[in-house]
Amino acid sequence: MDLAVKKARLVRSPARYLVSAMLAGVYIGIGEVLMLSVAGPLEAGHSGAVKLVEGMVFPVALTLVMFAGADLFTSQCMTMTFGTLSRRTTWLDTARIWGMSLVGNLTGTVFFALIIGAAGTVKSGPSAALLGSLLAAKEVETGGQLFARAMLCNMLVCLAVWMFTRTTSDGAKAFMVWIPVFAFVSSGFEHSIANMSLFSLGIVNGQASVGDLAHNLAFTVPGNIVGGAVLVAGAYWFSNRGTSKSVKAVDVPEQPSLPAVDTVPEQPSLPAVDTVPEQPSLPAVDTVPDELPLPAADPAPRTLTAV
Repeated sequence: MDLAVKKARLVRSPARYLVSAMLAGVYIGIGEVLMLSVAGPLEAGHSGAVKLVEGMVFPVALTLVMFAGADLFTSQCMTMTFGTLSRRTTWLDTARIWGMSLVGNLTGTVFFALIIGAAGTVKSGPSAALLGSLLAAKEVETGGQLFARAMLCNMLVCLAVWMFTRTTSDGAKAFMVWIPVFAFVSSGFEHSIANMSLFSLGIVNGQASVGDLAHNLAFTVPGNIVGGAVLVAGAYWFSNRGTSKSVKAVDVPEQPSLPAVDTVPEQPSLPAVDTVPEQPSLPAVDTVPDELPLPAADPAPRTLTAV
């Protein structure tokens, strides 16, 4: 919930928030290009491990978002809903965050696709072939299929974000991100921001149109909202309502408590010392000693007379 409050404050500076959301779009694009580059040759060789490899490498995208710090629309579906249901933020804050993160994410994915187009990384070869295959598969899905797959996708993504915040070590955080993202990619679920990146790459390559992107987002964005806001945030808020668990759901991980330390340690007592030690008594001395008796002096000597 505290994270939702921070997001609501951050959006008061639209430029800063949009840049953060654009970075998230770029990071998702990096994951897409990595996936196309690694799994493309496997697709060309008709390998059965294509889905497995796609799921193994794409989690790099969300790992960058979580560790580097960026604002991804799909995770905000959970975070802001938690904050609003807990009355720490408002529905207006939630709508503002969702709208600005969508705009920022789309801008970031388009910007990254233009750079990749200039670099020619997925212009031809197995990567371009896999890109075309993925786009063709998404274009034939019905609106109901897109919505349901998007709902399941963001349930897994938001669980990844939630578990990330509930662990303390970096290794555990990375693993908690990897598991759900691997599950949604390998299962073929629909992530609206990943689709923004995929269709943007296709538009730059001439393999898709803006209309294709708009049609996909019309169903995947609402599906992602339901998956994050209802299946994760709403469900856990309701089940933990009135307990302390609901507070930890989207908070920064709780720090381990330190043992209490007294402000001033108790000093060991020292033996009492008299202020002035008792002096040994000396023998009494008379102030004036008795005078020694002198012998009596003879009287004046006798005078001899003449005879």
